[in-house]
Amino acid sequence: MTEFHEQDLTGARFERVNLRHATFTHVSLNDAGMRAVDLRGAQIRGAMFNASRWRGVELVDVEISGELKNVVVNGVDIAPLVEAELDRRMPEREKMRPGDGDGFREAWAILERLWEGTVARARTFPEAAPHRGVDDEWSFIQTLRHLNFASAAWVGRMILGDASPWHPLDLPWDEASGWDGILRERDARPSLDEVLAVRRERQAMVRRVMESLTDEHLASKVTCTEPGWPRMENVPFKGCLDTVLTEEWEHRLYAERDLTALEKED
Repeated sequence: MTEFHEQDLTGARFERVNLRHATFTHVSLNDAGMRAVDLRGAQIRGAMFNASRWRGVELVDVEISGELKNVVVNGVDIAPLVEAELDRRMPEREKMRPGDGDGFREAWAILERLWEGTVARARTFPEAAPHRGVDDEWSFIQTLRHLNFASAAWVGRMILGDASPWHPLDLPWDEASGWDGILRERDARPSLDEVLAVRRERQAMVRRVMESLTDEHLASKVTCTEPGWPRMENVPFKGCLDTVLTEEWEHRLYAERDLTALEKED
């Protein structure tokens, strides 16, 4: 088996090459051209298709989960249609796009209530189940660990200015680069109660920010240039909170989906 590590293959040409079962991790395919490529059964995660153009493709029995914006299929921008349908199915989803302090407080209260139900559901499973992933997705406990990381990053670090707000059980996304001071023990197996203890602290931190939120806060920008992540300047305060709401909303849906799958397995 041929392996390529840390190599620059810019401009390389692959013709009549069998890459079946090959794995690509942290690979740049920017501006690559593909013709007559067989991607049946391909599993793609953490990929960016921005500004890509697909012509003469077949999409049959395909499942796509991700951010859609200006996605034109056969001349129709399907992104607004998908958004409208999701809002219809889940009316509270619209509350996740608040414009003022009261809206953010309402959104966070909704999320805490929904997550309380999801955690209660997870507790009905055997003790080992919250450690089990479905289709190579994060387990329930890994999902909570990631949300702890997201709150620490966007609220603890960016909004509250703590350059190192991390807990050893925080979990960045899988494709993330490594940073000093941020552990990434994906395979750690803390108990559900251990992770929930951190979770409650992070939820309380976000809640305190929401409770004191003003229009001036939402109109302001925040900066953190200390080593680590996020390391950004002049980031909209509101954008940080929007990111947390989105993470919390979407990952709860993933968690509920996977709990349902685990029920069927059992």
